[in-house]
Amino acid sequence: MNLNMNESYMLQLLRTLLETPSPSGFCADIMRLLKQEAAGLGYTMQLTPKGNGILTVEGREPGRTIGLSAHVDTLGAMVRSIKSNGALRFTLIGGYMLGSVENEYCLVHTRDGRTYTGTIMTNKPSVHVFADARELKREEAVMEVRLDEPVASEQDVKALGIGTGDFISFDPRAQFLQNGYIKSRHLDDKAGVAALFGLLEWLKRENVQPACTLQLLISTYEEVGHGAAWIPSDITELLAVDMGAMGDDLRCTELDVSICAKDSSGPYDYAMTSQLIQLAKREGLSYAVDIYPQYGSDASAALRGGSNIRAALIGPGVHASHAMERTHRQGIAHTAALLAAYVTDPAPLYEA
Repeated sequence: MNLNMNESYMLQLLRTLLETPSPSGFCADIMRLLKQEAAGLGYTMQLTPKGNGILTVEGREPGRTIGLSAHVDTLGAMVRSIKSNGALRFTLIGGYMLGSVENEYCLVHTRDGRTYTGTIMTNKPSVHVFADARELKREEAVMEVRLDEPVASEQDVKALGIGTGDFISFDPRAQFLQNGYIKSRHLDDKAGVAALFGLLEWLKRENVQPACTLQLLISTYEEVGHGAAWIPSDITELLAVDMGAMGDDLRCTELDVSICAKDSSGPYDYAMTSQLIQLAKREGLSYAVDIYPQYGSDASAALRGGSNIRAALIGPGVHASHAMERTHRQGIAHTAALLAAYVTDPAPLYEA
């Protein structure tokens, strides 16, 4: 079977996704974008009450439904309070090192639709002024957003319409290099979403019907732990598409599709994982099998939420996750190709 994935399509979509702010809980704009993208491919995406997207592709085998998930929400922050000097104190959305966002440009999104630019920094940002600027422990209490507005008091900031609970998104600083590398914030998991839509584009272009009915879930709260805690009841197995971790004793590189055998939630399904490994070998894909010690996925959330399913996890290798991330177009393409191989030749069901 031809598994020639449309890399140009996936990278164009990825660029658009990276340029669209979507910290967990602030995903309405990007979900509207994906709903339109799905419609352009001839699919209908519906939204669940909490804002996740569900898209169904009918398969050849009746009575068996495979779920595929990827999350479009990202790390971010929220205004915790307005300081007396006009700076914003913030609280984290998702788990990341505060040093990884220090001196990053950001956007503040007000509840009435206005947007303001700013910079994240410590409250002692200059070594020429503060003797302990270098040694200062980076924690929420000492971090703030400097607004690019003439504000010097809490009242000045409130006059802009900014208040507690407003979302803060980070400048992704996306770069698509000629040698195939892509460096940006939020490749976790917008690269996975691009691969999932690459599968949809391939199914439509090649006029392929998957072996089983597919239900694609685009989740909007994965970074805070409950993205796919609820999934449709007809799903019996869930293949999560999320970034492949790199570093320490892990074998994955940015050029690989990573197959996760176990993460912090425990081992993934033996039959599904074994089938994914065999398909990667059969199709000549660059892949790695790894254990992620500090990691959870939408599949983890579904299992913890009580879903009676089997689950597995794959995704493109991403370096420096939850910081300034980097992947490669080959890793994304091979992830999409492995998805295509799996939905046409899934793992056999357990015998009763």
